[in-house]
Amino acid sequence: MRLTVRHTTRYRYETPLANAMQQLRLTPEDGPSQRVVEWSIEAPGIERATTYKDAFGNQVHMVSRSEPIEDVEITASGIVETTDTNGILGHEPDAGIPPRIYTRVTPLTQSNQAIRRLAANAEGHDKIAGFHALMHAIRDKVDYKVGVTETHAPATAVLAAGEGVCQDHAHIFIAAARSIGVPARYVSGYLLLEDEQASEAHHAWAEVMINGLGWTGFDISNAMCPTDRYIRLTVGLDSRSAAPIRGIRFGGREENLHVEVDVAQAAFQQQQ
Repeated sequence: MRLTVRHTTRYRYETPLANAMQQLRLTPEDGPSQRVVEWSIEAPGIERATTYKDAFGNQVHMVSRSEPIEDVEITASGIVETTDTNGILGHEPDAGIPPRIYTRVTPLTQSNQAIRRLAANAEGHDKIAGFHALMHAIRDKVDYKVGVTETHAPATAVLAAGEGVCQDHAHIFIAAARSIGVPARYVSGYLLLEDEQASEAHHAWAEVMINGLGWTGFDISNAMCPTDRYIRLTVGLDSRSAAPIRGIRFGGREENLHVEVDVAQAAFQQQQ
């Protein structure tokens, strides 16, 4: 499937910023489930950006501005061809990132007794069936509801509350997998929505390392493995390390943030 993406982030400040520096993880990579046809980023200072790969293999553009700033707009857009691999990405022999890195527990992915009880679903011999059972168990425990959790809420708090969004579901799943020693990573990306789906176009899910299959994705919010409707953008230990935009600023008060994400099937395919 050929998908088009337009992802715009706007910041507005009540008083001008004196200086700002931002890490833009807004460039998808080619992989088993996708091929980037074209991609561009429009952002203040992008022409002077320093580009590098972070510890998780994400491409980063470091941009900075020293003049007074009241409004900032960042837009990433492009075309990506996707393939349905049933969520299976396989092994990454040339990535240089040992899977055991993703057993590291972070403040957002700590487990407790309740999460470890959920993790028991995945401890059987059939890991595929086990992680499907874990996915459904989490979805049954935590309703999808926007605006009830903080931007970066710990997995334990979300499970106790019983409500959250896609990143919360992913954190609980990752915490459960790591609690039984299975490498698990957070994925931020895009989703071509269907009417019956509850999640948003800017989406998050989890991937676990399964012996014999390699990295395999699970979208807990939609209770399914990723298909050709998904585009992978970044990976990390949790939502903080995989955030598409991170930065620091000096000055500026009362930051107002507005994000628009549009994902569509390419027009020529819709007409076939």
